[in-house]
Parts: sequence; structure tokens; C-alpha cells
Amino acid sequence: MRIEHATVEPLDLPLHEPFEISLGAQRRASNVLVTVETENETGYGEGSPLTPVTGETQEAALATARAATELLEGKSLTDYRGLVAEVRNAFPGMVSALFAVETAILDAYCRERGMALSELFGGSPDPVTTDFTIGIMPPKEARDGASRAAERGFDDLKVKTGTTVADDVARVAAVHEGAPDAELTVDANQGWTPTETAAFADELESRGIPLSLVEQPTPATDVVGLARARDAVSVPVAADEAVFTPEDAVRIVREEAADVINVKLGKSGLLAARDIAAIAEAANIELMVGCMLESAVGIHASAHLVSGIGSFSHVDLDGNLLIAEDVIPTDGGPTIDISGPGHGVVPDGVVPNGME
Repeated sequence: MRIEHATVEPLDLPLHEPFEISLGAQRRASNVLVTVETENETGYGEGSPLTPVTGETQEAALATARAATELLEGKSLTDYRGLVAEVRNAFPGMVSALFAVETAILDAYCRERGMALSELFGGSPDPVTTDFTIGIMPPKEARDGASRAAERGFDDLKVKTGTTVADDVARVAAVHEGAPDAELTVDANQGWTPTETAAFADELESRGIPLSLVEQPTPATDVVGLARARDAVSVPVAADEAVFTPEDAVRIVREEAADVINVKLGKSGLLAARDIAAIAEAANIELMVGCMLESAVGIHASAHLVSGIGSFSHVDLDGNLLIAEDVIPTDGGPTIDISGPGHGVVPDGVVPNGME
């Protein structure tokens, strides 16, 4: 189970259409693909750097991943926890690059063992159901997008907000009109103040539009503001960008700043995500899982974590549905069918080690 070779490549994936959030717009996913090879198996990992969130460019993430994989060659996968700790200690803060490296390590380990990645976290690889995200766009486009998503079977819709309260209300109202039976969450991506959060929630309530969650309304560095926003609304509030590490999760618990913690592997990686989930469960805080604009490699890794831990109340793993052509075929619906060994995904055009 020794690592014989590792490679790092850019993975550039055009989107169906531009995807806009309060932090900016993306027209393509500029990702990182890492492979880790043993004598018998190959593991695959992916990271999706987004500078306003992760602090990385694709170029920086590629450089970090290449430097990290140099530390791995010749080492045994049996000590996968030690390998993950070594690369994370060597390159602190480079979260997308290290998510790709860590996933490749754990994927290769599980493939060697003939086990699904979910089994590493205590569960079988059962199907996972995701929501679908409506980006920042004019109300008519949002309404039409919501209607199409409902026709594809999505019962849960997430709407990007964080612009002006008036524009955000109009967008969410349009989504409700297009999919009146869908459960709605909103994600401000740090774009509001506590006062704006309250004004937004009050306006939707006055219109009779129910919300199940408000995600990260205030800046990530303002945990006190997040707590104030939580106190100001009756809708559950989630911490997302405010939580990268288990230590961040502990602070959210101590400050009573959120009802839900979004465990996103592109921020924490797999092993730390398990620790964050344990902290949330111990504090009786609900769990959400999110994603970046990852292909099926990253999405399926996250889905295995969800299936393995089994206690996530909110699943937002639709990043690959926004990609024009995924690395494996997908049906575009809400169900993510996962399998093993490992996370079960071999990117299209990549030949597994030992196969012709």
C-alpha cells in the first residue's frame, strides 16, 4: 500500500451559464485534480479554489498540491491519518489544494481495502438527495430556473442572496412563484448586516413565503454579528464561511452564533469534517453539507461523508450540476447515487492504474 507516484493537473470545467453569488461571478470551474497511485490502485481527489472564500487561485492550489504530493511518494497509505496531518501541517490554509490531496489519499486507501469511502465514516454508500441552487439573477430568470428545477424533481431550492434586501426579496419571491411547493433556503454569502438580515426575513414573512434556513448572512470574521442576526430572526441561521476548522466550530457553539453548521469539505477536508460534525452533534446543532463548483469527484467524496456519518439535515451538493460536462455522466436530478470502492468515481478519460 505504498504510494508509488502522484500527479497534479488543472481541471477546467465550463459552466452551463455564469454562476453569480454576492462574492462575484464564475463562468468556469478552475479546479485541481490529484491522483495518488499504488502498485494496484489509483485514488482521485479534487479541489475547487475560489479566492474570495478559500484565498487561493488555481495556480497557487496547483503549486501547493504538487509540493504536497512530493511528501507522499514512498510512504504507506496505512497511516493515512498521519499522511493527511503531515501535508496539512506543511501547508496551512491551502484548503482546496489539500482537500484534493487528502481525498486522493483516502480514495486510494479505500480502493486498496476494497471498501467504500463512506465505510471509513461508519456507514454504507446509500444514495444522497441534494437541493438545487439558484444564483443571483433577475427575478424572471430565477422563476424560470426554479420551475425547471422542480420539473427535474428538486423539492429543495437554495437561493443566492446578499445584494440589496429589495432585490433579494424579489428574487426569492420569484423562485417561490416558480416552485411554490419547494422548501426554500437562502445563502447571503456574508453579504448582509444583522439589520438587513432581519429586514429580509420580516419582508418574506409578511408575504407568506416560508424559509427553512438563512445561511451565513454576515461576514465570516464577525461571529458576534452572526449571533446578532440569529437573535433577530425566527428562521434557523447557518454558519458557513465562518467555519473552516474544528476550532471554528467550537467558537460558533460557545458564542451561540448559529443553529446549523455547514460542513464543506472544500474548507476543512474529510477528516476534519468528521470532527466538526462530532462537535455540532454534541452541541445539538444541526449539520449541513455544502460544496464548491466541484465535479463528481469532489461531490461524490462529500456524498460519501454524508452517507457515512448519517446525521446531515441539509444537503447542498449540486456543484457538478452547474458544470456543462461533468467528468462522469450524471442525470441532472436530485439523487446522487454513490458506490465504492473509494468514492467510486474515475474521471472520464483517466485510465485507472493497471488497466488498459
